[in-house]
Formats: sequence, structure tokens, C-alpha cells
Amino acid sequence: MNFLSVILMASPENGGGLGAFLPLILIVLVFYMFFIRPQMKKQKQLRKYRENLRKGDKIITIGGIHGKIIEEQERTFTIEVEGGNRLKIERSAVAMDGASEQLGDKR
Repeated sequence: MNFLSVILMASPENGGGLGAFLPLILIVLVFYMFFIRPQMKKQKQLRKYRENLRKGDKIITIGGIHGKIIEEQERTFTIEVEGGNRLKIERSAVAMDGASEQLGDKR
């Protein structure tokens, strides 16, 4: 039997129908409100931050490398790290703002 026929066959006298699925619906709603929606909001903020990065900004990569953007392309950055070394990284590898970390700002 498929799911629809089970719902249609359940009678209100037996406690079936949509009332039986109410706890499941509430669990899905709670998961959406407390897990899915905040994660989507965080991803949107990170995407917006990455799009607004410009030459001269200090960044930290997802690998923990601290650097300063010296060249910007469409999908990549060239960053300069300590010692004058240059690294080419993907835009998606940027994790956070390096300037706030330098100031001791704990986010």
C-alpha cells in the first residue's frame, strides 16, 4: 500500500488521519526552525562576505592560513602570507575576516 491510501483509510474514530501525523509534522517544523534555517542564513552571510572581498583585505582561509589579498580574479585570490610568499586560493576557501582576528575580536 502506498502512503496516500493509508492516510485515506485511517478513520477519525481510531485516532488516525492527519492527527496521527501531527507529531511528525511538528518534529519537521522544529528541525527546520532550529537547524536548517539558521544554517542557510549563515551560508548566505558567508557568500555575501566572500563576494565583497577586495584587494588589501586580510583574510583567514578554511585551512587556517592568514594572508592579505594582493590580486583578485573572478574565482580566485592571490594572497601574500608572512615572509612575502604568495599563494593562489579559491574564493570559496576564505573562512573569515582576518582583520577582526588581529584585533582580538572573538566571534
